[in-house]
Amino acid sequence: MPAQNLLDFDLAGLTGYFAGLGEKPFRARQVMRWIHQAGVADFSQMSDLARTLREKLAREATVTVPQILTEQVASDGTCKWLLDVGAANGIETVFIPEETRGTLCISSQVGCALACTFCSTGQQGFNRNLGTAEIIGQLWLANRALAQHHDGDRVAGSTTASAAPCERPITNVVLMGMGEPLANYDAVLAALHLMLDDHAYGLSRRRVTVSTSGLVPAMDRLREDCPVALAVSLHAPNDPLRDELVPINRKYPLAELMSACQRYLERAPRDFITFEYILLAGINDQPAHARELIALVRDVPCKFNLIPFNPFPGTGYRRPDSQAIQRFRDLLMQAGHVVTVRKTRGDDIDAACGQLAGRVQDKTRRTVHRIEVSP
Repeated sequence: MPAQNLLDFDLAGLTGYFAGLGEKPFRARQVMRWIHQAGVADFSQMSDLARTLREKLAREATVTVPQILTEQVASDGTCKWLLDVGAANGIETVFIPEETRGTLCISSQVGCALACTFCSTGQQGFNRNLGTAEIIGQLWLANRALAQHHDGDRVAGSTTASAAPCERPITNVVLMGMGEPLANYDAVLAALHLMLDDHAYGLSRRRVTVSTSGLVPAMDRLREDCPVALAVSLHAPNDPLRDELVPINRKYPLAELMSACQRYLERAPRDFITFEYILLAGINDQPAHARELIALVRDVPCKFNLIPFNPFPGTGYRRPDSQAIQRFRDLLMQAGHVVTVRKTRGDDIDAACGQLAGRVQDKTRRTVHRIEVSP
């Protein structure tokens, strides 16, 4: 029987696993702290466990994370890792350092089946869902990697070398990497529990964000099971345009999505939904689009995160000029909305929003349709 990867378990799952070994519940909490807080994968180093338990775990369990294939560091300190998840597939994880926080953007699937036309990940197709160990393993790996000495602190926010992290540069986690998190609900939910658990990473619900393209039933489930901060990839103010840009809209149109956002806010740790809106020149960036957007969200407390399009090879889209971006932002602000324009980070290593591609052995065999834009 293969060894059990303990990274697949949240506290409830790990407690059940130890009960099966005839161990008391406090052992699960001990081991969870060793794995997730101390970054220890070797059971022999877990010094407060009984020797017999350490030996049993060495025989029957493992702590296994994806292997780092490449690490790239951008000029602004953004760090991107390509991780091996087997069968010639790779996923990407990005750390974005800032003055007051460090944000880790993690992936939830190998590729993505939703085929949003402006997204490089969507162009790669879809292979499979990631397991909980592969999702939380990205946070585990990043904490260790950022704690190592990188030739004079070459990754912003890193600490001196040590066997395990002693200071955590990661303050926020966003599930905005490769894949649609809510299409991999069970594995993502277990990973969220670990991120929030005081015996693991101890992040607050406000500092963990799940991004979704609008899977309405799963949004309702998350509202009940583990309401963290929510970001909705909106990108269009009307159904015909969103049907083209975000095809899942054909199943869950905007009226249903706005209602789901209102329901989510009843349990959310923040009193607003973040709407992500990629600005595409000549497609969704005109004043008429801004006015439609204002009308669409009139009953949903929200803030907007405007994302000027980040080009990738083969795309038919263009980035709006600065005047068009400012005009769109100002119209939303004049209507009383909080608006940020996302600063492009890591674009020199293709780590900016919409650029993550990884390495995907596509099983969908689909051709992505793009709206072509005249120069």
